[in-house]
Amino acid sequence: MPEPAAILQMGPIGPHLDQQLGQRGKVLRLWEAADRDAALDGAAAGVRVVVTSVRLGCPAPLIERLPRLRAICSWGVGYETIDVAAAKARGIAVSNTPDVLDDCVADLAWGLLIAAARRTAAGDRYVKDGQWRAIGQFPLTTRVSGKRLGILGLGRIGEAIARRGAGFAMDVRYHNRRERPGVPYGYESSLVQLARWADFLVVACEGGASTRHLVSQAVIDALGAKGILVNIARGTVVDQEAMVRALAEGRLGGAGLDVLEKEPAVPPELLSMDQVVLMPHVGSATRETRRAMEQLVLDNVDSFLAGRGLLTPVHVG
Repeated sequence: MPEPAAILQMGPIGPHLDQQLGQRGKVLRLWEAADRDAALDGAAAGVRVVVTSVRLGCPAPLIERLPRLRAICSWGVGYETIDVAAAKARGIAVSNTPDVLDDCVADLAWGLLIAAARRTAAGDRYVKDGQWRAIGQFPLTTRVSGKRLGILGLGRIGEAIARRGAGFAMDVRYHNRRERPGVPYGYESSLVQLARWADFLVVACEGGASTRHLVSQAVIDALGAKGILVNIARGTVVDQEAMVRALAEGRLGGAGLDVLEKEPAVPPELLSMDQVVLMPHVGSATRETRRAMEQLVLDNVDSFLAGRGLLTPVHVG
């Protein structure tokens, strides 16, 4: 009888991690199994670690099938696809990959903010399509420097976005579930009030049921016809239908979106809007950051198997 797998890998994550993980112990590469249920039945008794990602997750029924499971090591900063409550009830630790992706996601947030304000994608098409025949005919756009930056979710990524605002001489305020002591940014207890104050509203909070449609029609209306919405968090945080209507009717000034509510499906109305800039959910998708994320998953696995616990455990209430 073959040795039971000590590690269950839900799916491919990256070449470095996929190759290196096999050196940590017996690995069940679940996506390669012809019969996944049979493979799980054969390996369940030996699995101590699940390696997964924010896309692949780890639901409660799977956790229940693994009696010796003690750790779930996930690639990605989000963990809404992992049943953390079910893991916690069993004393199973969960880790993600924070910090190493903060700068790249914040960089993209600023890229989208500037692109939406200055309409760089529209300008690129204008030049490449041969429409540029005289200086001064491209429409005027919106200045970025010196404006008011609102941030929904002042976590690690939100702070990285806020720090970049200083270089643009911006006044920065934020909205969280609760005020954070010791940060140099103004706090707004009401998201509607933050949107009403802001010229730019950047969504950087966690996804999941607790934040679904937190950026509601009321928030979008408060941001208004001159405001620009940037989302690098999760598409579900924004009421997408309300956003699309507001953009089409001129009640929202623009948007820079790395995520959509039902991605990869794109509302067709957005495709023709020059005031909207779209990216295909690539906030952390640089070679440097993806390698660092893979390595952090491996480091968490190594630390756990060596009896030292997880390096970047997820802490929830």
